[in-house]
Amino acid sequence: MPTGTQPPPPTTTPSSSIPPEALEGTHWIEALRDGTRVLIRPLRAEDREREEDFIARLSGESKRLRFLCDFKQASPALLKQLMELHYPEQMAFVALAHDNGRLREVGVSRYSATDDGKRCECAVTVADDWRHRGLGVLLMQHLIQLARRNGFKQMFSIDTADNEPMRELAHHLGFERHIDPDDGSQVIHTLSL
Repeated sequence: MPTGTQPPPPTTTPSSSIPPEALEGTHWIEALRDGTRVLIRPLRAEDREREEDFIARLSGESKRLRFLCDFKQASPALLKQLMELHYPEQMAFVALAHDNGRLREVGVSRYSATDDGKRCECAVTVADDWRHRGLGVLLMQHLIQLARRNGFKQMFSIDTADNEPMRELAHHLGFERHIDPDDGSQVIHTLSL
């Protein structure tokens, strides 16, 4: 379980009535396995440049595993899609750390609701130089807790079958893994909430 301040317990207020402003003030200082501390909080509009820099720093392999394709630079359309969230149907948490005197995005987790509103697709990405410290687990734990609080019944992720880091993370978090019936080169990880 993460150290530091825990997310507030669920309230009796329906999730659809929680204003986004309530989430914007929420943040956690978390210690990773090596003792390094990171700030985890909801993604904000002013994080656009950080998000763009984060994606640009990812290796080609990391981009391929996260976006199921490789590219040199994130397109304006992709950045718009990643930054324009509509809570509670979409949510993203970023992990920030100090790097040469400024805050740098070192990880992000996000979900997006399906059309039926009962399931949400998730994704998590950790900067190449921040892997193997437990950051992906922390980001996903916050995302899972919020998805539960917002009434989702299932979380899933579609990944390439060779995405070993996601396979390990999904297994650690209790996701089930199945081959995608529509594409044998992909797997679907699912978690009942």
